Amino acid sequence: MPLSLLAALALGAAPAPAPRPFTQQDLVTLRRLSSPRVSPDGRQVAYVLRSTDLEMNRGRTDLWLVNLDGTNGRQLTAHPDNDSDPVWAPDGKSLFFLSSRGGSSQVWRLPVDGGEPLAVTQLPLDVNSFALSRDGQQLAVALDVFPDCANLSCNTLRFAEAQKKKTTGRVYDQLFFRHWDTWRDGTRSHLFVVPVAGGTPVDVMKGMDADAPSKPFGGAEEFTFTPDGKGIVFAARDVGRAEAWSTDLDLFLAPIDGKAKPRKLTEKNRATDTSPVFSPDGKTLAYAAMSRPGYESDRYRIILRTWPGGQERVLAESWDHSASSLAWSRDGATLYTTANDVGQNPVFALDVASGDVRRLTQGGNADGAQPAADGQVVYALDDLDSPSDLYAVKADGTGARQLTQVNKDALAGLKFGAFEQFEFKGWNDETVRGYVVKPVDFDPKRQYPLAFLIHGGPQGSFGNHFHYRWNPQVYAGRGYVAVMIDFHGSTGYGQAFTDSIGGDWGGKPLEDLQKGLAAALQKYPFIHKEKRCALGGSYGGYMINWIAGNWPDGFQCLVNHDGNLDERMAYFDTEELWFPEYDHKGLPWENPQGYAKHNPVDHVAKWKTPMLVIHGGKDYRVVDTQGMSTFTVLQRKGIPSRFVYFPDENHWVLKPQNSIQWHDEVLGWLDRWTGR
Repeated sequence: MPLSLLAALALGAAPAPAPRPFTQQDLVTLRRLSSPRVSPDGRQVAYVLRSTDLEMNRGRTDLWLVNLDGTNGRQLTAHPDNDSDPVWAPDGKSLFFLSSRGGSSQVWRLPVDGGEPLAVTQLPLDVNSFALSRDGQQLAVALDVFPDCANLSCNTLRFAEAQKKKTTGRVYDQLFFRHWDTWRDGTRSHLFVVPVAGGTPVDVMKGMDADAPSKPFGGAEEFTFTPDGKGIVFAARDVGRAEAWSTDLDLFLAPIDGKAKPRKLTEKNRATDTSPVFSPDGKTLAYAAMSRPGYESDRYRIILRTWPGGQERVLAESWDHSASSLAWSRDGATLYTTANDVGQNPVFALDVASGDVRRLTQGGNADGAQPAADGQVVYALDDLDSPSDLYAVKADGTGARQLTQVNKDALAGLKFGAFEQFEFKGWNDETVRGYVVKPVDFDPKRQYPLAFLIHGGPQGSFGNHFHYRWNPQVYAGRGYVAVMIDFHGSTGYGQAFTDSIGGDWGGKPLEDLQKGLAAALQKYPFIHKEKRCALGGSYGGYMINWIAGNWPDGFQCLVNHDGNLDERMAYFDTEELWFPEYDHKGLPWENPQGYAKHNPVDHVAKWKTPMLVIHGGKDYRVVDTQGMSTFTVLQRKGIPSRFVYFPDENHWVLKPQNSIQWHDEVLGWLDRWTGR
């Protein structure tokens, strides 16, 4: 009998249950850490922790705090409604945050050493995101308003009138008429400035027919107060009727009193400019910028702009990586960021004077890097068998240590599959990389069925990351080998590798997938050669349809989530037109061959593989008729098939119970066709 069991029996305690394989239920219920924010003195870190309420079928978020040395971790809020987006007051004694308590999303303030939170804003409209001025006296809040309204009273009256209407017809004069998962209602996200002490909110974008932050995913990272507190720099796409096909997000400067129109700072660049961050001394504005108009997957370069002079330079132009969030070191000599890098997403430090780049972390997926006390850098980190926790590392990249263990008890009872990265010669004999995740309780003498996961984007990556929708450990826990290939077009392998998919959606990527599978079968003899299923969503779903007609003997079953069947029609269905126009090299009526070259619908005569089709009814990026059409083909041809439809989900399946059902359906389909 093991000593641990003997000790437990001697103490009269029941032994802990043996660890079990990771499941989809665990994926949904593990706590999720995000939004780390270091205190002004650099010695505490506030963060957001999401837990899942399966009974209420939703996630809920609270604020937590931990010391830089990892001690005194404690929960700050426990309200049934969501608390999120912590921002430190300049004196470090309190946290501003967003809360939905009271039935409306408003800014609240909480003393960190004890005391009750107090509402800072009590506006008639929801606050979607906010920023605090350096002196802590002013708030910039994002509100959805009617651009032609002169004040908030006009907006509340307009909303009330809309509720009373007996008609339901919507009228539009230009695109977008809907975006991501929402129909446009005539409102725009505008930035208002309101004193923390109270006062009348001022719309600094009055009359501007544009959103700040941008929709659907922009947040507080897209706007900031100027160092003197007299202005706001923000990103917005103000391009008139070209909004649906333009990536020209610009930086604007607006006075906080709203007495002058916003002034465009990045007039010369017709591509994306975003994420403005001022240096500690206020003399430099750093921001991220692309250089190619109409291309959403261009490399984000870091631009440094003297303030208020306006002279600009690119920092580390030769560094072939795409920067994400930006944070200045406390002395202003370094910029911290993260970027995809050969299947990892490390923290990098860029010397502001020389442009020299240092990699501070190694494996895993880092996020939210920012400076702390004693020259340390704090960040969140996850990998393929560990959900996110907080870490700190020295500025020279040594001494990395873990600050939190937010899922310690849950993880103690779970088993994950071991993983490793491998490489092979793909298209044009260029090096391509992938990951293999072995089944839980792996036995090298056995053979296991294969779950072949294909990422979306297509300019995306399935790297060393704990994903909450496409997590290979769910398949490893079920007894499958999971293989993921970062084919040509993936991010993190240089911009040329990413760009190579343009006009070639079904070419290089399919060749890489075929060669990647062959390489995996050769390298890993425990993969069963005749029990293979391929799965993908978005572009990965498109690739499933392409595989069905162009690699019909590749797999015993297929799973297509929100994937296009007809690329030509998909252009007319979708909302963000810059994406197909760039990737398919033009408009479908000017370059029809660009949409016909690799169009799955033209190859359905060769389909024969059983396919599970899943689609969300609120997916306006890849509309649900594409999934319905795919299922129609399968049924009409007599191919074993199943259609799972979520009327309340968008391009992603987000509701906890729906996520569990999604996995149940997918795993059941794989089990059926692999005979597992």
